[in-house]
Amino acid sequence: MAYSARVLLDSVSPAAVRLTTLEVTFPRFVLAEFNTHRNFSRNSASSRAVPTAKLLERLERDPAMPLEWGRNKAGMSATETLAESDAEEAKRIWLAARDGAVAQARRLLDLNVHKQELNRLLEPFLWHTVIVSATEWGNFFELRCAPSAQPEIREAALRMRDAITQSAPRPVELGEWHTPLLQDDEYSLDPETRRRVSAARCARVSYLTHDGKREISKDLELYERLRSEHHLSPFEHVATPSADAEFHANFRGWIQFRREIENSAPLR
Repeated sequence: MAYSARVLLDSVSPAAVRLTTLEVTFPRFVLAEFNTHRNFSRNSASSRAVPTAKLLERLERDPAMPLEWGRNKAGMSATETLAESDAEEAKRIWLAARDGAVAQARRLLDLNVHKQELNRLLEPFLWHTVIVSATEWGNFFELRCAPSAQPEIREAALRMRDAITQSAPRPVELGEWHTPLLQDDEYSLDPETRRRVSAARCARVSYLTHDGKREISKDLELYERLRSEHHLSPFEHVATPSADAEFHANFRGWIQFRREIENSAPLR
């Protein structure tokens, strides 16, 4: 994998409020920083959901690594980088740590340890894919595109800003819906099915099932499970324009599918 940011769906309401959904990939070790931005609705590919054997294959082929090796100093940000020879040594040490994590993970796998514990050992070296939707991006870009930001999240933020800048939003009228991850031939589905399929795919962070197939029946099964178990964050990406430009939850000018679900079945 590698750094990437692409617009999945870009919509604008009659009140001229833009809602954009992106798919972003960056090293998992900056996920915590990304998740501090509360105006974002986001869902991630969970390391618990991926078989350990697949993660080990990914780590050996393409581990996530720092973009640069900063020289130690006081404060949160490095202002100088290591000399080339020291940077090469730092890279070797990082990869040796990766090799150690892989070796110990294999030992745990031999003990039949479940992946929900075992895979955590591998996370510092993993690439991570996130679906993120928002109407407000300014504070994120101001902080994370700045020279003082950690290089890895800055690289992701710059790609996100470029993707949004180059995208043209499509108008969505009152009563219509922003439904990420629907494919072109699926817009003929009835509106309720579209909403449910979109929410399920946002939970999976893909329009494909974990078996690599596109199956609407599986999407609807996942939707029902998410709703019944109150895993409702994926329902935030699916939204309809409001008549105003006020905030509704963390979106301005848009009302999330989640609110409808919560109003119809309040949490116990």
